[in-house]
Amino acid sequence: MTRFAALGDSITVGMGDPVPGGGWRGWATLLAGTLPQPELHNLATLGALAADVERAQLPAAMALRPDVASVVVGINDTLRGDFDPERTGTSIGRTVAALRASGAEVLTIRLPDPGQMFGLPGALARPLARRMRAVNAAVDEVARRYRTVHLDTARDPATYERRYWSVDRLHPNERGHRLIACRFHALLAAAEFPVAGSGPDPEPSSPPPTRLAEVGWMATKGTAWLIRRSRDLVPALVGLAVREWLGIGHEEPEPEITEPKYTDLENAGLERANLNVLSKPSGNLQLYGRLPSARLKLRNRLSQRNERRSRTAAVS
Repeated sequence: MTRFAALGDSITVGMGDPVPGGGWRGWATLLAGTLPQPELHNLATLGALAADVERAQLPAAMALRPDVASVVVGINDTLRGDFDPERTGTSIGRTVAALRASGAEVLTIRLPDPGQMFGLPGALARPLARRMRAVNAAVDEVARRYRTVHLDTARDPATYERRYWSVDRLHPNERGHRLIACRFHALLAAAEFPVAGSGPDPEPSSPPPTRLAEVGWMATKGTAWLIRRSRDLVPALVGLAVREWLGIGHEEPEPEITEPKYTDLENAGLERANLNVLSKPSGNLQLYGRLPSARLKLRNRLSQRNERRSRTAAVS
């Protein structure tokens, strides 16, 4: 028997891959089907943050003494107004460390850029991208340190193909969940963990939802999610966008993008993550102490625009 404890948020719950009669299936269920005599315990919860996984899901997983455990979390952290990359990385690290110490093979993941998935304007997408890179850098370090089975969806070209995503562009659809299950299956096989040779079927077993069904979902459940998130995310994003426009959000270097070699993590050469890409009070513009600089940059931008307009008028 292979006991599989799946920890995480709505992606691991299976949201986006509905089953007849209600409920969700998802990549963890699909992957479990390829393990010898599987016993799946899906402990993931909707909207979970990294701290929630450590506080509520980890104790339940430890009591199960799993052979395999997955920790897929972090995207909800990046969508919070009080985002703190160090706090997120620390929680993920402690969760993975405890599971590895118990003898479990642990699956981790580099998550895609939510700004790119949502199709946000650049001023909003860039700050979200920096947040996601900070979380991924932290998870890379955790994967290197504890030798996890580490899936890189952030750099997988298929990740950003529209056909793998639900209408909300935040959760995989059935095809997307099958893609994740197939990728993890291949990594487990490469790590010589006992799995069925063929792996999950990459093709959906159910017809895709109709356009009407997708619009109905967004008009009801999708709108409710947006309202809940808007209470803290939207003010923070507005603050980040203003900082981006004024050019005052780049004082600290972004994490260096490296190409991890997960088949030999000890020699991967990954550098320690820079978890301070964004200040902790990310929704606070912090303009008062730096107002002269901000005004100068604003004047410079306006002057450059006026010069361009003058040159265009002269040519005309």
